[in-house]
Formats: sequence, structure tokens, C-alpha cells
Amino acid sequence: MLSRRQFLLRSALLAAATGVSLPDLAPRLLEGSSATAAQAGDIPTTLLQTIRQGGVVKGSYRGLTTGPGEPYIPRLDVLLAKPEAARAASRRSLLYLGHLSDLHVIDAQSPGRIEPMIVQDHSAWGSAFHPHDPLSPHATAAMVQSFSDARYSPLTGAPMGAAIVTGDSADMHSHLELRWYIDLMDGRPVDPASAGKRFQGVQAWAEATWAYRPGDPTGGPFGDYGFPRLPDLLAQAIARPVESVGLPAPWYAVYGNHDTLLLGTFDLSPQLHALAVGGEKSYSLDATAGSILNGYASSGSAFQQAIDALGLALGRPGFRSVTANPERFLFAQREFMAEHFETASAPGPVGHGFTQHNLDSGETWWQTDLTPHIRAFGLDTCNQVAGPDGAVPDVQFRWLERELEKAQTEKKLVLIFSHHNSLTLENRAQRPGDTEVLHGAEEFVDLLLKYPVVIGWLNGHTHLNQILAHTTASGGGFWEITTASCIDFPQQQQVVEVVDNRDGTMSLFTTVLDHASPAVPGRSGSVRDLASQSREFAANDWAETPMMRRGSPLDRNTELLLRAPFDLSAITDAALEAQHMTERARLVAYETARGL
Repeated sequence: MLSRRQFLLRSALLAAATGVSLPDLAPRLLEGSSATAAQAGDIPTTLLQTIRQGGVVKGSYRGLTTGPGEPYIPRLDVLLAKPEAARAASRRSLLYLGHLSDLHVIDAQSPGRIEPMIVQDHSAWGSAFHPHDPLSPHATAAMVQSFSDARYSPLTGAPMGAAIVTGDSADMHSHLELRWYIDLMDGRPVDPASAGKRFQGVQAWAEATWAYRPGDPTGGPFGDYGFPRLPDLLAQAIARPVESVGLPAPWYAVYGNHDTLLLGTFDLSPQLHALAVGGEKSYSLDATAGSILNGYASSGSAFQQAIDALGLALGRPGFRSVTANPERFLFAQREFMAEHFETASAPGPVGHGFTQHNLDSGETWWQTDLTPHIRAFGLDTCNQVAGPDGAVPDVQFRWLERELEKAQTEKKLVLIFSHHNSLTLENRAQRPGDTEVLHGAEEFVDLLLKYPVVIGWLNGHTHLNQILAHTTASGGGFWEITTASCIDFPQQQQVVEVVDNRDGTMSLFTTVLDHASPAVPGRSGSVRDLASQSREFAANDWAETPMMRRGSPLDRNTELLLRAPFDLSAITDAALEAQHMTERARLVAYETARGL
């Protein structure tokens, strides 16, 4: 442990670094994790309460209700041995981490959206339109609030040390959506009134009978299903800026397919570039398929694409005039990284994993040490050509192999962050003449299994909670943890805690978070109530099976055991205490700035 002299010296340094006075900071640091561990039972997570499907409200439309919490379930798929019961009394936290994914922040009024495609096939085009699209900033802000509420571990009381966003942050490749997501993570308000004080979009237009129109849902499939009449909803969604408390710890980001391609699937055409910043928005399938998506047809020449773009500017049947917003431009690949440098200094870091080297080289992957003992690798698994699924390009694969060799030698525990998971890493689409090898899931998992220091792979993409064990024939392996999304039910994310059990084993504790909103929405127009309404709408997605996305109990609140890859006593208690002091000081500064 730190001596009194070391504690006072470190406290003084942290006070200077955070701007919190030493008399205010030192007592909070002296409390350590013991005080917050005693209060862990009050931290709002799904350990205390869950949100379940409720009864029928009208037609087939169902409400939501609360249910009992779910305790941690030990999983031995990697350890393959009975764990010591005494580990609970001796464990120590090495890192408490937030995991967000698939936020899908949406500017629902953008002309760059292709919502009418659900008329062609609701299931195939389901991500083009959701009844709760205008409420996505509110759901994201409420999710950030949950991470703030859980800034101390519900297991050990340890302070949150970092957070990772594993892609699909901007839904339709819009710069405005990208900016909103970063601001919500940073704790800055965003203004959802992107077209002025009156909502301008398909959900306000009588012609769009295929859409959920909350003012009058009759005469269309959403009304037939039983979706409620909420005449004030659209006005409430844009009535005031969406306030966010901001993430409580330094956060990092990787690319998702929606941050790479249109709707995460198509390359960006001239039509879409023109449409996104223009003053015409489509409300019909014919207009969308005939004008906007015509450029994707194999017969669509560059000349035809230019004609289509000009037609959008002049107006065509199936479009309505809307207020243009130049901030809706579709960003390029490098701009996604560059925008992460336009950020608040706290919680940081500037770039959120991306560095000047990334901007100069165009490389879209990175590494960082989250603690002196845990190294993270942020990968870009997105296909740059077509299709929602991904793969690992050979240049990135070889880089990771070299870096894992170093981490093994240096005895650094390793976490891998990517958007795609092992079930969606088989997309090898390439442009003619491109010969680079794209590695799939089997090769990638085999690479990770070569290095025992790899303990976890955190990802998203499939919008569901899922945990898979990857093991070697000789014993050992790592855990793959996939989190759900903020757009589809259950609109959950999670925290992950890396724990040393002091008996030659480790545990990764996963704890699922619901966003900070009631199970039953009110009508106040607050962020909490609008986020709650978003979740209830998502639970009534009849084209999908939303309850399945919760995963099984083995995919939610779990203790994932595995062998320690080296003697963890090399991480001294004094070093760990110094790390937690830094993390706690950061949280004290966060709380002081927000009056928490």
C-alpha cells in the first residue's frame, strides 16, 4: 500500500491536475473503494431491476413493466474448473470499464434518410425507419446518464476508468449525427430541431401512410398494430436542447459499418451527397428507389447519377420541401476520426483513441494503455465496399499480431475492441483489382488464442446481448462480449469489470444497464420520458423479435472466469491503489463540475 507521504504527495498532484482543491479531494481519496463498495447495492443496474414486456394496451401493442433484478451467473466455459469460493473475499479490481455500442444517433428530419424503403420489405429495410427515430438523442442521453449513475462498480466500488464505444454511432453517415453523438458523450447539449421549430419529416406528413405518424396513426400499418396517438410527441422531440451529463471517464471509439457506408451497407452516391444537404425529402417508395437509390443499380452511369442529383435539386414527385441544413453533409472516412479531435478536454482523451498518426497515415485502428497493466486495441473491421458485415484487412491483422507479441512479452493484459463480432466477420467484398487478404472470424479468433494475455473481445453490431467463450485445446482462452444497441429493444449497454481473484484466476464481470428512464413513459416531454417512449416503441417492432435481443441470462449479468495468463501479484497493491486514486480523482472532478 502507499505510505502516508506517498498518498499526500499523489493527492497534491491529482488536485493540481483536476482543479479540485486538496482539502476537498484528499478525504474523498482516503475513503477509497470501501465507502462506495458499501453503497454498491444502491447503484441502479439490472442487478436491482429489469424491464420486461407488459400487457396488451391496444391491438397487438404492448407496454413494458418492471421485473426483479438478475444476479451474476458464474460461467466456467473457459476456466473448465470449479472456482474457489474464497475468491469473493479476496478479489481486487484491475479495471472498471463502460461499454457502449450501436447508439445510432439519428437526425430524423434529414433529407438524407431513405425511410420509405420499408414499404418494399419492412424486415429487410427495418433499419431505414423506426417509429422512435426522433427520440434517439434522448435515448442516448438517458443511456449516458446510466453510465454516470454507475460510475462506481456495483461489485467492488471501484471507480470507472474508461469507456469504449464500439461503432455505429452516426446512423446515416451524417456529420450532424456524428457531432451529436460526440457532444452527448462529452456532456454537451444537442439541438434536435435541425430544421427549425416545426418538425419536418415523414412522421408529420399525411402522405406517408406507411410511417408511424403519432398525430394520427390511423390508416397505416402502425395504427393497425395499435401504436398510440400522441399528438404532442414530435413537437416535444424538438422542443428543447437535449441535455447530457456526459460520460464519467475517458472514452474511446472505433468505426462501425454505419460510420463507413450508407445505412451500413452501400457506398455514398452523388445523389445522397446532394440530398443530405438539400431542401427536398422523399416520402414515397417510388421517389426513394427511383431517384435516390438509382445510382446503386449496375446500369447507373456517372452521367445518370449527375442527372438524378440535378433532379433532386429541381424537385420531383414524391418529395416535399424541407429546410436545408449544411451541417448534414455526409462525412468522409478521415473526417470521422478528425471530428473526435473536436471534443471536450474532460473526460478526454482528445481523439478518443485516434491520434495524429491516424490522421496523417489514414490508418483507422489504434492502441492505448487503459491502465499501466491493461492494453487495448481498437480495430476497424468494416468493409469499405459493400455489405453490413466485416473482416480484418491483412495490414491490420499483421500489425495486431506484432503488437500482441509485444504485449505478451511485456505482460500486459489485453482487451480487443471492434464493431463486428465473430458471427459477422466473413465479408470479403472487394473492388476489382484489390488483392489484399481479408481475414475472417476463424483466422482472427485463432490469432487471439495464440496470446494468453488476451482476456476479452468487446464488440456490437448484432444489437443483442451475447457472450461467447473461445478456448484452446490445452485449456485457456478468452471471452467475447457483445452488447445490445440504443436503437433496438432492449436499448441496453453494459459495464465490464476486470478482477484479479488472487488465486491464479481472473473474472470479467458483465453488468447490463437500462437507460435512465421509467419503464412506463410519462407525457412530460422530458428526456427521461421521451427515452422511455423510445424503448416502448422498440419493444413493439413486429418485423423483428425484440425480446430475443435481451439474450439469455448467460449473456447478461455474468462472472466470466479464466486462468490468469501470468502471476498477477506482479501488479502490486500500491500500483493498483495509485491507479484507483487517479480514477477516483477524475470522478471527484466530474462530480464537482456537475454538482453531484
